[in-house]
Amino acid sequence: MGRNREYHVAKKISFGDLEKTIKGKEKELRVLKRLYFIRFLYQGCVIEEASENLGITMPTAYEWLKRWNKSGYGGLVPNFNGGPKPKLSEEEIETLKNLLKHKDDWKLKEVRKLIKEQFGVEHSEMHVLRIMVKLKQSPQYT
Repeated sequence: MGRNREYHVAKKISFGDLEKTIKGKEKELRVLKRLYFIRFLYQGCVIEEASENLGITMPTAYEWLKRWNKSGYGGLVPNFNGGPKPKLSEEEIETLKNLLKHKDDWKLKEVRKLIKEQFGVEHSEMHVLRIMVKLKQSPQYT
């Protein structure tokens, strides 16, 4: 049986700064792949061939080409803007949490209907389940 070895790692930067650096390099790798795609096109490859060489789908290839033609290098840089805004605000989620406390055996369909009636928002049952899990509520399935 081998010995457990302990290693000293000099903490040259904070963990948070290390995470930011890693994220930055990951972003650079994404741009590099997109630049390779453009290089294939410069070299005369057709889009199908260039996308196959890089293992990307045709819709992605056309999107990258569109971004390149519109904005050049800047169009290839990923822009993570956090995705769509939630349909329910934090205050509405808190209100929902209080409403759910009045009963123990909520069904997904009932909660979905409650959200529609109270807030005018339609969610799929799957999303309602996610909300209930977030609120530490157990839905009934029968």
